[in-house]
Amino acid sequence: MIEEKIKVYGAPWCPDCRRAKQFLGEQRVSYDWIDIDKDASAAAIVREKNAGKQIIPTILFPDGSVLVEPSNDELATKLGVRIKAQRSYYDLLIMGGGPAGLTTAIYAAREGIDSLVLEKSALGGQAGITERIDNYPGFPEGIKGAELADRIVRQAERYGVELLSAVTVASVSTEDGYVVLTTARGDQYCGRAAVVATGSTYRRLGVPGEQDLIGAGIHYCATCDGPFYKGADELLVIGGGNSGMEEGLFLAQFAKKVRIVEYEPRLKASQLLQDKVLSHPKFEVHTNVEITGFLGNGTLTAVSGRDRVSGELYSFHPSAAFVFIGLNPNTGFLKSFVDLDRWGFVKTDESFQTSVPGLFAAGDVRAGSTKQLGAAIGEGVTALLMVRQYLEKHSEVAPREVNS
Repeated sequence: MIEEKIKVYGAPWCPDCRRAKQFLGEQRVSYDWIDIDKDASAAAIVREKNAGKQIIPTILFPDGSVLVEPSNDELATKLGVRIKAQRSYYDLLIMGGGPAGLTTAIYAAREGIDSLVLEKSALGGQAGITERIDNYPGFPEGIKGAELADRIVRQAERYGVELLSAVTVASVSTEDGYVVLTTARGDQYCGRAAVVATGSTYRRLGVPGEQDLIGAGIHYCATCDGPFYKGADELLVIGGGNSGMEEGLFLAQFAKKVRIVEYEPRLKASQLLQDKVLSHPKFEVHTNVEITGFLGNGTLTAVSGRDRVSGELYSFHPSAAFVFIGLNPNTGFLKSFVDLDRWGFVKTDESFQTSVPGLFAAGDVRAGSTKQLGAAIGEGVTALLMVRQYLEKHSEVAPREVNS
């Protein structure tokens, strides 16, 4: 029997539709996307569900229920995602539920340190939306990112760690030696110490047309959005590093052709990945090419570029463009509170402590980290050991409840 999926009725130009799709993708929830602009019967279903009005997104669930223009909180509630903790005080607050944050939580539980993990997207972080991981020890044949992320989450759950996803930390403060987190929903959590492990997000190009076409032909996650382009004549990957090559190889199963464009004179990916791509019949690679803009009216129609040496102009016409040009740290909520480097990564001392006593950092968000999965897990371990030392020095301080 084929398992019935969630059905999302919407259109590429609809920002709420893009948000709902992104939320479902981040939570690794399988769904069918139906474009009402291309399917008259789908538009009729939307009107039927909304008393004659064409309101999108309209989301139909296998149990027969319907959500119309739902907020992320409403989607989280429907999916059974926990967005509020059981208590307001914990020994340790961990911001970020990727490999670094989850590892910190697992080791905290083993040390008897009561912790709470808050993740703005889905538990597992970037690893969870990576198609395949081939350089993590113990998996000689490689492992799907989602599978590895799920294993780490299950291990944290086995130790009784309290985990929240779809919860955004809006601000951090200190009061009488405690660290206090305030979420976007207004909930507050207090801890004797905290670890920032919020990781990073894919960097955008910042060229004309990009902002308007995100989710409507421009994407930053091949695993999330690649399957929507099954049978496409061409897909464009911007970025010739490891991420671009890995995601390009994943996209090759859906498209007849994958074109890779790299800004630098040479590809930056590992030699193994370069060999795979350059020997693959579906790939065409351009180096020294700068992307100058995206064109489209509601959906992507063309991508313009320029050869950085000859000045030759290009016009590509892919079904979609996937951008993998590096990472930006998720530290917007920390600006003016802790010391950041010029790129926005969190500065720490040798004990992984930030400029704020009791606040530590680990993983991709930390200045000087190597931005590698194995290193992020190692930093999660180190951060916890440093937190343990900090808590032992301040054990005389009693727990403090906050209003939530």
